[in-house]
Amino acid sequence: MVDPDADPVLDRSRLRFAAMMVAVGVAHFVAPRFFERIVPRWFPWPREAVLWSGVAEVASGALLAVPSTKRIGGFLATATIVAVYPANIQMAIDATQGQDVGVPAWAAWLRLPLQIPMIRRAWSFTR
Repeated sequence: MVDPDADPVLDRSRLRFAAMMVAVGVAHFVAPRFFERIVPRWFPWPREAVLWSGVAEVASGALLAVPSTKRIGGFLATATIVAVYPANIQMAIDATQGQDVGVPAWAAWLRLPLQIPMIRRAWSFTR
């Protein structure tokens, strides 16, 4: 088995994933209203959900960037992606109903199955 910490290709992949998590997390603070729109209606605190998910994404990215903390970063990234999945579903439903969610309905629906490889990739960093 290849040691992921010794393989520069896998290391770059982890760093790209970490950078993506940080960038998406920062976006939650830069444009919180965009994310608040897709928080499911049943969730009572949309602003707090957006801000805390942003914190979790930035933290998971930072943890993934450091080899000694990449495992915990992988766990946090996996949990975060799973936790925000209902917002992706809400986005697809809203887009189908003609609401402006920032992307066309087909793209919102396409995002749903694409979350699975992201979850698998995040989980791969826990090993």
